[in-house]
Parts: sequence; C-alpha cells; structure tokens
Amino acid sequence: MSSNLEFPEALAFLFEPARYKVAYGGRGGAKSWGFARALLIQGAQTPLRILCARELQKSITDSVHKLLADQVAAMGLGGFYRIQNTTITGTNGTEFIFAGLRHNVSSIKSIEGLDKVWIEEAHKVTKASWDTLIPTIRKDGSEVWVSLNPELDTDETWSRFVLHPPTGAVVRKVGWQDNPWFPDVLRQEKADLEARDPDAALVVWEGHTKQVLDGAVYANEIRAATLAGRISRVPYDATKPVHTFWDLGWADSTSIWFAQSVGFETHLIDYYQNQQQALPHYLQAVQNRGYVLGTCYLPHDARAKQLGTGRSIEEMMRAAGRTVQIVPALSVEDGINAGRTLFGNCWFDAEKCADGLNALRRYRYEVDPATGMFGRSPLHDDASHGADAYRYLAVGLRDPRKPGVKPRLHLPPAGPGAWMG
Repeated sequence: MSSNLEFPEALAFLFEPARYKVAYGGRGGAKSWGFARALLIQGAQTPLRILCARELQKSITDSVHKLLADQVAAMGLGGFYRIQNTTITGTNGTEFIFAGLRHNVSSIKSIEGLDKVWIEEAHKVTKASWDTLIPTIRKDGSEVWVSLNPELDTDETWSRFVLHPPTGAVVRKVGWQDNPWFPDVLRQEKADLEARDPDAALVVWEGHTKQVLDGAVYANEIRAATLAGRISRVPYDATKPVHTFWDLGWADSTSIWFAQSVGFETHLIDYYQNQQQALPHYLQAVQNRGYVLGTCYLPHDARAKQLGTGRSIEEMMRAAGRTVQIVPALSVEDGINAGRTLFGNCWFDAEKCADGLNALRRYRYEVDPATGMFGRSPLHDDASHGADAYRYLAVGLRDPRKPGVKPRLHLPPAGPGAWMG
C-alpha cells in the first residue's frame, strides 16, 4: 500500500492548512498528479466538497475527472471512491464536482459548502472569473488550490498569485527537477528543445514567462505600447461619450470594448465579455457602468435575422433606443492591418481592460501542420473574440474619406437616440 501512496516532497505543503496553495513551473513537475493525489487522500480522511474547475470546460473530458479516476485506481482506492460520469464520490460523503468557470462562474456562486477548489491550467483564468469566484469560496477553513504552467507575464493568475500573492498564500515553484519519477522520454524531449530553441525551453521546462505568445498577431504593437507606458490607468472622461465595439456570439463569447476619443488618442477604458447570454444581458451590463454612452458599433452579421424573433440584433438594439453603426465588412487581414495602424494611438486601462488585453496578447496565427510555420490565418480560440471586437473597433474608426490616414474616433453628438439619451 505504501508504494501506491508515493508523493513528491516539493508538494508536501498541500497537506498544511493555507487559504491559497499555488504551484507553478514548467512541464514534468508532476503538479497535476500531486494535486490529484493530495485531494483524494484528504477526501478519504475527511468528508469534503471539492470543486475542480478550469476556465473552459465544454464537457467532462476537458476536466481532471479522468486524472482523478486514474489516481483512484493507482492508489488502490477503488473500494472507497465511486467514479460516476460527471462526479466522483467517497463512501464518507466526499464529493468532487467539475465545472468550467467562464460558462458557470455565476452558477458556482450558488454551490454551498465548498471546502476546496482546485483550479487547473490556471494561467488561462480571466480577471472576471477570479473576481467572481473568490468571494464565493467563503466557508471557514476553505482553500483555493492553483496549479499552472506560466505563459504570459501579464496573465491575471500570474500577477494575482505569484507576483502579488494574497495574504495566506503558499506559493511554490515546482519543476521537473522536483519530480523523482521524471521519465527518460521527457528528459530527452527537454534536451532536444534546449538544443533547438533555448528560449522556448526556458518557458516550457523551466517555468519562465514571456510577454506575448509565439506567432502573436499584435506582438510588436503590444511591446511598443508596454514600453511607451500606454497600458496603465486610463480615466473615464465624463465630458465625452463612450462608444462600444462588439463581437457577437452565443456558444462563443460576446466581447465588448469601451472607447473614448481624447485629442488624437483612442482611450480604451473598459472591456466586458460573457457567454450564452441574451442581448438584454449585454445591454444592461453596458448601461450599468454609468458611462455617457454614444454609438454602438456592430459587425455586419448583426443584420442577420434571428430565428426566434424574426428581427436582427441591429433592429433589436435600435428598438431599445441605441445608436447603432454597422462596421464595414473587410477581410480579416485588412482588419488586422487597421488594428495595427490604430494601436500606436491607443491607451489601455490595465485593470479594466485586463481580459481584453490578454485576448490581444494571445491572438495568434495558426501553425501549418505540414511545415510547422505560422500561416496567414489567425487561430480561432478563446482569444479570438476580444481580438475580433478590437478589429471592428479599428475598422469602424477609419475615416473613409481619407484613405491611408491614421484612424480617428468620430463622435456623433449624443442626443435622444444615444444610450443615455
């Protein structure tokens, strides 16, 4: 039995009480393996209600359900834990629940009595998800476990738990060096990458961060904005209207940028994103921010008729008293070029636009499987929606009368048709 309960010494802190337990580092450190074992052992000792979550979980196969089930078998705990399709339960009442934060973070607030929450692949968790989740974990003695392989040095999780850890946090860097069972096949993979691309090896195996992802569409623009100090605190100017720029989705996210014009600068002062919500939800979310609202810029597909209502998003928003403008339907490539041109005039509020900025940092080109090189088409993933909304912002602000000039933000006067009119 003792051989089945082997455990890495570097993760022994998981058995000591702490509000936050954070393990980060490169591949091969057995972080997920260790977290699973620690939770199963503790759940066998005491009845616990444990939420296992990540930012995106479209089905149970995206969760750590299988990892936990495999460890139940490996540790000889099959007589204690019952593996069900979507949960794992112990004979003493311990329960493992699995959820994706972006889809369910609001409903998670209604789950009572959580003892422990394990956030896997935590580098992908957005600021909005953390801000909603943390206050819901309020039972006395409850713990938040965070495991991640660092990616961007601006990721919300990295900033929140590693650079500026909260009170009561135990933070440990755990890498391949701390894994007594590090396999030879991974050792060779590590050596090959070190020889081929030493910089990449520092990220993959040593747990270092980078500023943008490889192949990032706006890599140069993000670096320039960072060096120039244009990602900082950008105050709202109550004397000027705020225009919103939308990327629409249902199964995918709906993303909204909030922008003002100040002289020749475009100030991006806020950002909102959600999923599987009807239009009134987004209209209310925008209204609740208290800005003097101007024009709502929508993509061309906002003119498509909805099967349920027989009306388009454009028509429904106009009927709600919104001022609407449809963005010209340019190619993605032309839209990206407009975005690059605009970027030099943009100032971003680092806190309120954190999730939108991360979308821009993660927005990257697809890799051609035949050549291994980056192609010309951006990858469609969870970063696409915020980046598409920014692209519509850039296209919508171009002056069609003066081709080739830098984009400017045109401000139709606020009136009875404006959102706050």
